[in-house]
Amino acid sequence: MTPQFRQQLLDEYNIEIGAGLGPLRGKVWRIGLMGESSTRNNTLLVLSALESILRKQGYSCTPGAGVRAAQTIYAAA
Repeated sequence: MTPQFRQQLLDEYNIEIGAGLGPLRGKVWRIGLMGESSTRNNTLLVLSALESILRKQGYSCTPGAGVRAAQTIYAAA
């Protein structure tokens, strides 16, 4: 994704994600949901925000699929 995608995520949702490092730079994102920030609410927020920005930028994705998948995992735990 473009740097604009990451900036839009920061501007609209106050969520900062990192670009990939080394050979993965520009190919993956680093999302820091570890330790204190790895709550269910934060995870669902990030998934929802990613979907929203992707859709705004014209990418096709099934609305709510990421959040539903995560909720299924949480329900099974």
